[in-house]
Amino acid sequence: MGGNSAVVVGGGIGGLAAAIGLRLAGWEVTVVERVAVLDDAGAGISLAANGMRALAALGVGEAVEAAARRQYTGGTRTPDGRRLSLMDGAALERELGAPIVGIPRTGLHRVLREALPAESLRIGAEVTDIDTSQPPRVRVAFGSTTLDADLVVAADGINSRTRQRLFPAHPGPAYSGSTVLRAITRRPVEGLTTDFELTWGHGAEFGHIAFPDGRAEWHAVLNAPAGVRYPDPLTEVRRRFADWHEPIPALLAATAPAAVLHHDVHELATPLPSYVAGRIALLGDAAHAMTPHLGQGACQALEDAVTLAAAVAGERTVEAALSRYDAARRPRSQTVARDARRAGRMGQQLVNPLAVGLRNAAIRLTPPGVMVRTVLKHADWTPPRIAPRTA
Repeated sequence: MGGNSAVVVGGGIGGLAAAIGLRLAGWEVTVVERVAVLDDAGAGISLAANGMRALAALGVGEAVEAAARRQYTGGTRTPDGRRLSLMDGAALERELGAPIVGIPRTGLHRVLREALPAESLRIGAEVTDIDTSQPPRVRVAFGSTTLDADLVVAADGINSRTRQRLFPAHPGPAYSGSTVLRAITRRPVEGLTTDFELTWGHGAEFGHIAFPDGRAEWHAVLNAPAGVRYPDPLTEVRRRFADWHEPIPALLAATAPAAVLHHDVHELATPLPSYVAGRIALLGDAAHAMTPHLGQGACQALEDAVTLAAAVAGERTVEAALSRYDAARRPRSQTVARDARRAGRMGQQLVNPLAVGLRNAAIRLTPPGVMVRTVLKHADWTPPRIAPRTA
């Protein structure tokens, strides 16, 4: 299919990546994003090999690597600093042929935006209607503009209005039981010697992602009722993690109070029966929002984007392309979401002291080769080729 037009609803990582992929497939694309600034200033992100392979397939892998820090060192620890497992990022990179990297979300958004022509981005505009009453075209209204499209990609996040419209009986997002506070330090952090690290306590996790300039993003994940908020979030995190090992105190000391973000973690605990309806495709969190415990949310959205573009490029009709996309993406992404939920229950969310002790002992006794295979289960993904049909 060539010379067709698509509207992407949502200008986050998945939506921008989908737009890049569809343009590679020969389509005209318009991205409509309701917020005026395309970033998440207080957050960083780790991208596993599957995410980096997807970015390479979109032609932006080298630019992302240039803005990121490769993750070779770190692992998992207990609050007193004892090692549970060591990270061997170099071994994983050799095995997969792609690195694990850490990057500020602002940097990733910038690379993705710069791969698109400015005129294809409609920022600060909210989609108000998606009209499917005159197939095969879909009419999308935003602001004072109306566009007719051959395909609509709904990448409008966990609270996707498009998903609610397509699947009104679906219960929607569910609270996971975890809440996360996070920030990027305002300066380089002294004593930060690892690229990526997680520390597990009882119903709590603290982790960091180091950046090329010496700054880092940290996150604190806590078991908590939904909606709990603190008058001074940074003071609360310092209190909660006061006796945890370095560099946790150093990370918090390098943080400005106003930089701390606080969000409850929701997920689509009930899997969707389909990621497509007519000529509308759901992508990223709109399709399979998952907990962060495997670090796969953005990677799965990037996989979605490449798979959708390859399907559109390789099939004669939009309907056939979306059927192929759904068949490829739904089983894998829903499996990753389920595994992320399980990882949280056995990791950050675990509270019982006996269970925590047994888990820690099991991790220490796990051979490194088994740990590598566990990572490979999710990160070993080969992107399809985005090659438009010639006949």
